[in-house]
Amino acid sequence: MTLTVQSRFRGPTTSGNGGYVAGLLAATFPGGEGPVTVTLRTPPPLETPLSVAPSPEGEGVSLLHGPTLVAVAAGGAPEGDLVAVEPVAASEVAAISARYPGFSAHPFPECFVCGPDRSPGDGLRLFPGRVGDGRTACAWSVGADVAGAPEFVWAALDCPGGWAAPIEGRPMVLGRITALVSDVPLPGETCLVMGALVGTEGRKTWTDSTVYGSDGRVLGQARSTWIALP
Repeated sequence: MTLTVQSRFRGPTTSGNGGYVAGLLAATFPGGEGPVTVTLRTPPPLETPLSVAPSPEGEGVSLLHGPTLVAVAAGGAPEGDLVAVEPVAASEVAAISARYPGFSAHPFPECFVCGPDRSPGDGLRLFPGRVGDGRTACAWSVGADVAGAPEFVWAALDCPGGWAAPIEGRPMVLGRITALVSDVPLPGETCLVMGALVGTEGRKTWTDSTVYGSDGRVLGQARSTWIALP
């Protein structure tokens, strides 16, 4: 089996968005309905067939670019270990998102999820502004071409967590994400995406994120580990 990350779904200019790629790989994991942990080992290349194979350890699956290990998916933490980020009121989201730091300084302005250089209908255009208490919030207006597919919920769980840290001054990339996707959005639905800073130590930062449907249902939640670039 192979997966190909189209250029549209890039994070940095030359590699795939980590959350989206993690979602693609998680879909191949034969672990049932529970959480899946995806560890990214190297930037996922674009427009290149990548092989999916059982991990050598016998648990999970690996994503390979020739002999190079790109990512590994395995069974995640128990569902109870994933924390839903408390939502803000819907009336507050627009004002919070208007304060998105990425509008003025963005390490990856072409990112499929949060890049301000992406046009409507091309990127997800999630612009997570900081609430002021360690959380971020933004709206996701779900296009018909990304509705109904779990990998786009994984993508939406990615960047809003990262922006809970000062990523504009200290660029980071996704190193690991444990996510549970329990539902998918409908075409035209406006979802609320929340992020929260958990902690930082050295080059590592941990965040939580949650995607809520327009009716308040939880579509997905995640705990992520970010690695600051040298």
